[in-house]
Amino acid sequence: MSGIVRIDGVVRDYAWGRPGGISAARGQEPGDGPEAELWLGAHPAAPSRVLTDHPGDPPWPDLAAWEDATGDTLPFLMKLLAAGAPLSLQAHPGLEQARAGFAREEAAGIPRDAPTRSFRDPHAKPEVLLAVEDGFDALCGFRPVAEVVDLLDRLEARVPADGWSRWRSLLAGAGAGAGSPAAGAGAALRWLLSGDEAVDRMVDALSGGRPTGLPEAEDDLVRLLARHHPGDPGIAVALMLNRVTLAAGEALWLPAGNIHAYLSGLGVEVMGPSDNVLRGGLTGKHVDVPELLEVLDFTPGPPPRLAPVDLAPAVRAYRPSTQETGAGVPWQLVEVTGPAEMAVGRAAVALVLKGEFTLRTGRHGDPDGGLTLARGEAGFVERPGRLQVQGSGALYLATTVS
Repeated sequence: MSGIVRIDGVVRDYAWGRPGGISAARGQEPGDGPEAELWLGAHPAAPSRVLTDHPGDPPWPDLAAWEDATGDTLPFLMKLLAAGAPLSLQAHPGLEQARAGFAREEAAGIPRDAPTRSFRDPHAKPEVLLAVEDGFDALCGFRPVAEVVDLLDRLEARVPADGWSRWRSLLAGAGAGAGSPAAGAGAALRWLLSGDEAVDRMVDALSGGRPTGLPEAEDDLVRLLARHHPGDPGIAVALMLNRVTLAAGEALWLPAGNIHAYLSGLGVEVMGPSDNVLRGGLTGKHVDVPELLEVLDFTPGPPPRLAPVDLAPAVRAYRPSTQETGAGVPWQLVEVTGPAEMAVGRAAVALVLKGEFTLRTGRHGDPDGGLTLARGEAGFVERPGRLQVQGSGALYLATTVS
């Protein structure tokens, strides 16, 4: 066995996905229905299956079975994401929070696939999102409080509602203890998600179609969210968050506790091996405000962009500054555009979205013929060591940092 096998993943048809989006990105004939995510990994909810013309080589049908057979674990999950509509307002737990929440729901007897389940596994889910196309649009992290106050001043002058002053006072720290920016943001968010009727009236006023006095970007955001989620308090929450539009090759780092909501675009994600999502709104799925508030980092700041590290002329890596994968192993997302040789850690998952690449293990001259991946195809590198890559285009590799 070569140590490299062809795999394929499960396509998730969540309602926010682009019609035929994953198929189109892979160069395949797109269908009519929404295609939101392609999962490439060993998560038990959707393990990637192994494709081979030689029965028994390898002796495992999917990557979950590889984990069972080898005793090893894949410390990340790779996804191709195609958002055609806004995702839920959400955050992901840290490792200890995930373990505690998972144990609590297991003890309560909640089925792992139940719609009301918040913790589907005991793993953290920090994630890197790399834009594949220009124009990936997202909300991520709390914006500076002064910017939010300026928006509230504009709204109070143009949109009649009795909640603007309350919102402003909470941001300033009234009733929030220390009065720090984080405390003010936390107090304001708790109120916005509390079910208070004053919040409902503000959201109705925001969504009513009258001029808001907001800058064009924020006004467009309100209209977008109101169209997809009318009456949702997440419409107001969105004004507290940074909005960022990524060009192809730009990335975000979303650690545990970062509040975010993707709005539209095509990207590759690498994350902890988890499906734990704590939602606060902008969704028809299960909303768990208490758990969301428990995990959030309320510290305001700029959008959490992640700059790449150039490893070679055709290789750049996106490495988070905080390596919390749920397995104690640092991982990275590597983009390869031409011939290269690199170190591979415990294992790796590869996805080609442009051109064609041949992957080989061992040193040059190894008799192993390797694995050739065309656009839309994926592979799994089982053996750690050196990886030779020939070809050109766009190859995305999830692997540990050696």
